[in-house]
Amino acid sequence: MGVSYEDLEVGKSYEIGSHTFGSEEIVQFAQQYDPQPFHLSEAGGEASHFGGLVASGWHTCSVMMGMLVRNFLDGSTSMGSPGIDEIRWIKPVRVGDTLTMTNFVVSKRVSESKPDRGIVQTRWEGRNQHGETVVTVTSKGLFGLRHPGVRHSGDAS
Repeated sequence: MGVSYEDLEVGKSYEIGSHTFGSEEIVQFAQQYDPQPFHLSEAGGEASHFGGLVASGWHTCSVMMGMLVRNFLDGSTSMGSPGIDEIRWIKPVRVGDTLTMTNFVVSKRVSESKPDRGIVQTRWEGRNQHGETVVTVTSKGLFGLRHPGVRHSGDAS
């Protein structure tokens, strides 16, 4: 069995994976989901305040979600998410940038109404190859408990 509620420790970080953005991928995503000129072509990017082609913020979040599911949640007791609290696109992601995702456990508690699961607040950080934070996401996830009814260390009061 993969990760369950009990395995997630407040204050702990998990490196999730890395992804390098190519120009074809950036343009293809933009054509389908975010067709702004600076995502669609180098010329459109050069004519913008970005000075070149950049990935859509939604693209970077989608890549991070894919890494999270494939490299961390697969085989876990994840029950999905009640939502995202905040997304910040801090720096543009450019062609050739490699984004490395780290997930930090901020808090956790067992659900009062459904004690077979816990609510885990996390902060995702995407850093480029220069170590610069380019995107952050704060969200909550639901994870099943291996042992419902047992008090767990690290639970919020």
